Amino acid sequence: MSAQAERLKVLSGGIISLVLMLGIARFAYTPLLPIMQEQAGLGLSEGGWLTAINYLGYLCGAITASSISDLSLKDRLYRIGLVVAVITTLGMGLTENIWLWSFFRFFAGLSSAAGLLLGSGLILNWLIRHGHRSELGIHFSGIGLGIAFGAIAVELMKQHFDWREQWLILTLIGAMILIPAWAWLPPPDKTRFTRTGQAMIDAPPSQKFLRLLIAAYFCAGAGYVVSATFIVAIVDQLPGLEGQGSWTFFILGLAAAPACILWDLVARKMGDINALLTAFVLQTIGILLPVIDSSPTMAIIGAVLFGGTFIGIVSLVLTMAGRYYPTRPAKMMGKMTISYGVAQIVTPAVTGIIAESSGSYSDGLYLAAAMMAVGSALIVMLKSLERNEALAT
Repeated sequence: MSAQAERLKVLSGGIISLVLMLGIARFAYTPLLPIMQEQAGLGLSEGGWLTAINYLGYLCGAITASSISDLSLKDRLYRIGLVVAVITTLGMGLTENIWLWSFFRFFAGLSSAAGLLLGSGLILNWLIRHGHRSELGIHFSGIGLGIAFGAIAVELMKQHFDWREQWLILTLIGAMILIPAWAWLPPPDKTRFTRTGQAMIDAPPSQKFLRLLIAAYFCAGAGYVVSATFIVAIVDQLPGLEGQGSWTFFILGLAAAPACILWDLVARKMGDINALLTAFVLQTIGILLPVIDSSPTMAIIGAVLFGGTFIGIVSLVLTMAGRYYPTRPAKMMGKMTISYGVAQIVTPAVTGIIAESSGSYSDGLYLAAAMMAVGSALIVMLKSLERNEALAT
């Protein structure tokens, strides 16, 4: 097999793993949320708490990823995560008990961390080791494809199947795509040299730089989670957009799929920090558009902007983390995601409480936009610090 064919096979396995562990196990909950509220008696605040519990699992997974250095152990946990994604998807369709739902959402969060952090770290390590560009844009397109797949699958199924049957059908699909996701990622090479014999050396950033980046990424997590989780319910509640939430989520996913590749190109031209700042500003606009103007056009533009930026921010930040630590990329990825994950635990719960009192999730979008504005200011400070450190060097 040629080097490029081998690269595409590994990246394809990574894409499929993200479709399973994030698109199905995590994000299918978003278009299914209003259906479960209607058919299974799930309340507004309960919907928010289930999301918070999912991200608690994700946070625990991030902490685990940040503490593991052994590549073989990371590989085993990644493969366990593939199986857990299928089991937790099945579990969501087999009960109406809120405590069991919470249990399955927690372990779905662990699975998501295995896919996003351990899987991405293993793939970035493989790319660097085999002399390919250290970019994860193609790999992260799996998140957008997974979102789009979940949205269109639920939209097509809801006319014919109830909430429970939809979870079971998604389980069957997940079990089928688990096979290539498992088989196409080779076992990790544990040596500290690339295939050409070049040493792989970690070059971490300064502590001040790292703290600012972690704080900005916290804001990105808060800005992301409200729209990503509640966008279907929010759009369905807006006057004139009733019933359009799933299609909005589908458009969001379609926009996210190629976005990581495009942000890789932007970062090559502008640099990582400038690309991050641009993505933060555009995401803020995308979050606000549906509540500023509730027309279908603004909902679509907002979904495109949000979908095209949130995944770009994740890709840019985690790729930067992997470049700083090429021998153990998941360690810094995990630390960054702890920050992102804490925001994703707190914000949905707060949004659910606000929605319970106001009867709408829309107010949560203003909170998300405010957090993104703070994050943008932190990125400006990061840019200044990077310039000053370069001059000092």
